[in-house]
Amino acid sequence: MADRDPIYLTPKGHAKIQEELRYLKEEKRQEISDYMGAAIADGDLRESAAYDEARMLQSENEMRIADLEELLHRAVVVDAEEGADATARLGASLALVDGDGDEVVFHLVGTHEADVLEGKISDESPLGRSLVGRKAGDTVEVTLGSADVTYTVKEVRFE
Repeated sequence: MADRDPIYLTPKGHAKIQEELRYLKEEKRQEISDYMGAAIADGDLRESAAYDEARMLQSENEMRIADLEELLHRAVVVDAEEGADATARLGASLALVDGDGDEVVFHLVGTHEADVLEGKISDESPLGRSLVGRKAGDTVEVTLGSADVTYTVKEVRFE
């Protein structure tokens, strides 16, 4: 059986996944166990909706734990690059200026960390792919939806 592709994560993303895994194993498992114990104490399990719900919650929790363990097993954590000549890659925060002079900041993250509402874009998205390898002063043209947008990279930093 061949190994699966690596999953690239920033140090913050890796830590967030580790914390979720810790919570699911150490806290959520206990909560579900307590809930299941209360349902068992109530009597006939064949007719217990609470017991059925507890079993479903347990199953969902264990599936999520397995998913997170697999993700961490395949994870490659990228290190930050410091300095004025920093090149954009996973983990970089880029300050961009559009044609109207408006500034926007995007954070390049792995696919599993992407959250557009927080400005975290995947390095595999169209915008993310166009930003990888860029430095301050570079111009980037990308098609977003039906519009062509031009950005100038103002700054590349790693936090």
